[in-house]
Amino acid sequence: MTDDLFSRDAYLATCPATVIAASDDGIVLDRTVFYARGGGQPGDTGALRWGDRVTPVTDTVKARETGEIVHIVEGDVPPVGSAVTCDIDWPRRYVHMRTHTALHSLSGIIFADYGAKVTGGNMGSGGIARMDFELESMSAELGRDVEAKLNARLAEDRPVRVVLLPRAEALQDPDLIRTKINLVPAGIDPIRVIDIEGIDKQADGGTHVRSTGEVGRVRVAKTESKGKANKRMRIQLEDP
Repeated sequence: MTDDLFSRDAYLATCPATVIAASDDGIVLDRTVFYARGGGQPGDTGALRWGDRVTPVTDTVKARETGEIVHIVEGDVPPVGSAVTCDIDWPRRYVHMRTHTALHSLSGIIFADYGAKVTGGNMGSGGIARMDFELESMSAELGRDVEAKLNARLAEDRPVRVVLLPRAEALQDPDLIRTKINLVPAGIDPIRVIDIEGIDKQADGGTHVRSTGEVGRVRVAKTESKGKANKRMRIQLEDP
């Protein structure tokens, strides 16, 4: 399996790698800094550089059958065994990292103050995202209240840590699985946990900033009802 360097250090923007598989479906490397689409976070884009050639990476996904990280490319495909340099689109990734940490912080506030679990979520481009909660009601007033609480907590500049816990230990803490349905695949052990000190702690495979101060201010752009006990908040980074 590919060594997913991003899971340990989200700030790596480049790395050397070797092509271990190449087909019409994409390229598999022995190691990568490219995040594969999942958990609501978009896959990374960027380029593979080999010799005097540059092959654009237009998306990064996980193979449905194997779970392997696949780099979707355009143009010349480096053959198996080629040494390449991975370069992600760092400004785009960094916005995703800030947005993801904002979403986790939002989730922590809603869980702590309203006892609501997450029923869904997704990130778009430009610091736009949405999160759905198991709430009976939603209003613009609630959105304003949550926005104020969220920005106050983010401004505390709390550290964000990656913790690996044995599966049995992690599953003993019901608060670590914040989604309505446990989305952690059965074979994952240890479980990667994102700990936003004093705000949120839950299982997650995505990339995050090192502290909440890097997120900046966040606006709750819209509140919606998506059905009984399923309410949505749309957020926007004020400075994406």
